[in-house]
Amino acid sequence: MTDQDLSQTARQLEARIIAASAAKRLELQPQFNRVLERLARNGEHVPARLRNLNAVLLDEAIEDRFDNLPI
Repeated sequence: MTDQDLSQTARQLEARIIAASAAKRLELQPQFNRVLERLARNGEHVPARLRNLNAVLLDEAIEDRFDNLPI
């Protein structure tokens, strides 16, 4: 996959994540994270909005884990 393909995939995932339900957002996060990591590893610029969205998704994933812990 070329850098241009990765950038396009990241933008497509961003659109899907923004429109998705909470459960689907959590499902898409690992794939989104991998695409962003590959872009960064290839030396490509990862826009701040994508990095911020990934950070929000990571926070949501962590919160979801704590919500499911028995008390």
